[in-house]
Amino acid sequence: MDAGRAKTIGKFIALILRHQPGELGLSMDGEGWVELEPFCEGMARKFGIARVELLELIERDAKSRYRIEGGRIRASQGHSLSVDLGLAPQEPPAELYHGTKLSALASILANGLDKRGRTHVHLSLDVETARQVAARRKGESVILAVAASAMHDGGHAFHLSENGVWLTGHVPPQFISQLI
Repeated sequence: MDAGRAKTIGKFIALILRHQPGELGLSMDGEGWVELEPFCEGMARKFGIARVELLELIERDAKSRYRIEGGRIRASQGHSLSVDLGLAPQEPPAELYHGTKLSALASILANGLDKRGRTHVHLSLDVETARQVAARRKGESVILAVAASAMHDGGHAFHLSENGVWLTGHVPPQFISQLI
C-alpha cells in the first residue's frame, strides 16, 4: 500500500475509533471498544481494503495507537467521546513534555493546557516525541516542559495509556515552562 493511501486510511481509523464510530454505523461501548468484524466490513466498504491488509496497517502503526482484543478494537487515547479506558492513576516522572504551536504559547502560559475537545491532555515522556507531535501542527512550534511530579504531588491525576502517552485532565500554568 502506498504511503498516501495508508495515511488517508489511518486518519479515518482515528476518526472512527476516537470520535465518530457512527460514520461506519458502529456503536462504541463505554470503554471505547467497537466490534472488530463490523469495523473491518465498514472499512472494506469505504476503502476497498481487505481485512488482512487493514489489520496489517493497524499492527504496523508506529505509534501503537490501537488495541485489538477479544474480537474488538479501540484507540489507546485521544477520544473526544466520553470513554473509560480503565487506566489506573500512576505517578508520573518528574517532567513530561508537550509540543504545540508557538501561536498558542501566550494562551497556554496564561491558562494552562486544556484538553479542549478531548478527554485528556496528552503529554510525552521525551522531548523528541513532543517535537514530532508539534511538527504535525501548522506554524512554528514550541516544546513545553510540564512539572508532572509537582502536579501529582499537588493532587493532579495522571494515567499512562497503553501506547506510552501520559494523560491528565488539565495542566495549570504554574507547572509549565517553555523548553524550546
